[in-house]
Amino acid sequence: MKLVYVAGPFRGPNSWEIEQNIRRAETLALEVWRLGAACICPHTNTRFFQGAADDTVWLDGDLEILRRCDAVLMTDDWERSTGARAERDEAAKRGIAVLETLDELHDWLDGGKAGCDSLADDIEYNIIVG
Repeated sequence: MKLVYVAGPFRGPNSWEIEQNIRRAETLALEVWRLGAACICPHTNTRFFQGAADDTVWLDGDLEILRRCDAVLMTDDWERSTGARAERDEAAKRGIAVLETLDELHDWLDGGKAGCDSLADDIEYNIIVG
C-alpha cells in the first residue's frame, strides 16, 4: 500500500482560517484513503496545538514524516504556504512523487498497481513479451 502525505497551509490569521485549512486537508486525506492508499494528514495530527511549541517543531517533524512517504498530494492553495512550499521542495529533492490533483493521484496509483513498480516486474514483463 502506498503512503501519501497531504501538504497545504495550516497556519492562518485566526482560529477560523486555521480550521478551514485543516478541513481542506482532511477532505483530501479522506479521498486518498478512498482511492486505496494510506494517508498522513499532518493538519489533523497537530490540530489545536498552535502555540504549544515553536512552529519549527511542527515543520521539522512534518518534514521527517514526509521523508517516509511515497507521494505528496498538494492542496489547491499550497502556494500560499511557506511550509507547504518547503514540503514540496523536500519531496522533489528526495525523488518523492509530487501530485497536485486527485486525478494525478489516481493515475499515479494506477501506475503503481499496474505491476511495473519494481525492477523484478519489469524484467518478468520483458521476458514474457520480449
